[in-house]
Amino acid sequence: MTQAITVAQSKLARRERLFQRINKAAGWLNVLGLGWVTPILRMAAGDNVAEQMSEIRKVLLVPLAGILCFLALWGFLAPKVQTSLGAIPGPAAVFGQANVLLQDHFAERSKAAAFYARQDERNAKLVAEGKPGQVKHRVFTGKPTYIDQIATSLMTVGLGFVIATLVAVPLGIASGLSKTISGAINPLIQIFKPVSPLAWLPIVTMVVSALYADPSSLLPKSLVISAVTVTLCSLWPTLINTALGVASIDKDLMNVGKVLQLSTATTIRKLVLPSALPLIFTGLRLSLGVGWMVLIAAEMLAQNPGLGKFVWDEFQNGSSDSLARIMVAVLSIGIIGFILDRVMYALQSAFTFTSNR
Repeated sequence: MTQAITVAQSKLARRERLFQRINKAAGWLNVLGLGWVTPILRMAAGDNVAEQMSEIRKVLLVPLAGILCFLALWGFLAPKVQTSLGAIPGPAAVFGQANVLLQDHFAERSKAAAFYARQDERNAKLVAEGKPGQVKHRVFTGKPTYIDQIATSLMTVGLGFVIATLVAVPLGIASGLSKTISGAINPLIQIFKPVSPLAWLPIVTMVVSALYADPSSLLPKSLVISAVTVTLCSLWPTLINTALGVASIDKDLMNVGKVLQLSTATTIRKLVLPSALPLIFTGLRLSLGVGWMVLIAAEMLAQNPGLGKFVWDEFQNGSSDSLARIMVAVLSIGIIGFILDRVMYALQSAFTFTSNR
């Protein structure tokens, strides 16, 4: 009898530890947009099936039903709308073009690999013949694929976002700590925040062309122009939220820092940043979203490499597949924007958790 009780207690303890692990993982699964996995894990661990099925229905089946309804409505209405490029393509046609674009990427990469293989073979033959002076290394100059355009846009928005963060966070901290600085920059924020990227782009193009006369291969002039435009349009949410977060810190906490005679740098590191971090990250998430939208418009207008240029080129191309390819780009932009927001939310959760430990 005693042995049976001990075994039951051991099983109960293991079950409790398992649920603790699941609950700990649930937070990160929610951050990554995988909250529907949690009820499945709990159900597999022996939790109430009806309760967990209700949770699965809420977090997985209802969103899936919404997506399926959207696809059905899209597929039904699309053929009924005729444009200059033909009927609006349905989900099947868009998926087919997405596959074509992916296959084009792999084909282009195969051409590049074959080009470099032939070049290495030719150079090795020249060296073997005692002609090392004739050895040449050329870069493959094939057309950029759809995946290459995505990579270019991501690199551009990343550069613009980093510059915006480096400018906005220190300025926002200074504004939140000093009413004088806040009063000085607030009119500038109100004036420049509503300015469209289409208005900034000509100015940025002229300034970058004048100051960046000798561009490097790693940072082409077109990329810098788009990145600076992203910076000018996306730094405001981070600046405003950082200033708000710093200004709303408990005054008693700041008084403790004064009593302890902490230096300004220590006060910012130990008191200001941990308290203002949630609002700072909220601003960063908003800035990244704004930057991603601005980038597409800037690439379309300036014809700089990236997804925006891809959309504009397909629109100008006017082929029977162009509209489907444009819709592939639209869906890609939305999905990438969602992933970027999830990444920032994960970073916010990680840094907030670390600062509160």
